[in-house]
Amino acid sequence: MRLLPEVLAPFSPQIAASYDDVVITVDKSKLVQMARVLRDDSRLSFDLMRLLTVVDYNDHFQVVYHLWSLGKRHRTVVKVDTPAAEASVPSVTSVWRTADWYEREGKELFGVNFEGHPKLEPLLLWEGFEGYPGRRSYQLFDYKEF
Repeated sequence: MRLLPEVLAPFSPQIAASYDDVVITVDKSKLVQMARVLRDDSRLSFDLMRLLTVVDYNDHFQVVYHLWSLGKRHRTVVKVDTPAAEASVPSVTSVWRTADWYEREGKELFGVNFEGHPKLEPLLLWEGFEGYPGRRSYQLFDYKEF
């Protein structure tokens, strides 16, 4: 992925390698624009977002996007940080439709707001569920067997 520094230069990302993945870390304000370039640039063609995950680091959250190019058969990972107090990241549903349910899950389990998402309603938990069970701070109940 020697092309990435050149193609993504306007977004000032940090590009590194982790095991066998190329990892791109970008500021959340540039996420959607960069995602469109990753998808639309014919040299990259990241046309499939395979997975979106949220990682809780106590003081901040990291939203991680796993991308794949079906035609070029290569992959990359994009990471975006957001403070825990104001957990919010722009939605990429306009770029990859597969982000829809993943972003709903991130909102529901971690409380990360995906700005611009067309329908951030509960997906897994019931309406009125209190708290965010994916967070480290979520109090798990101690069940005892009898």
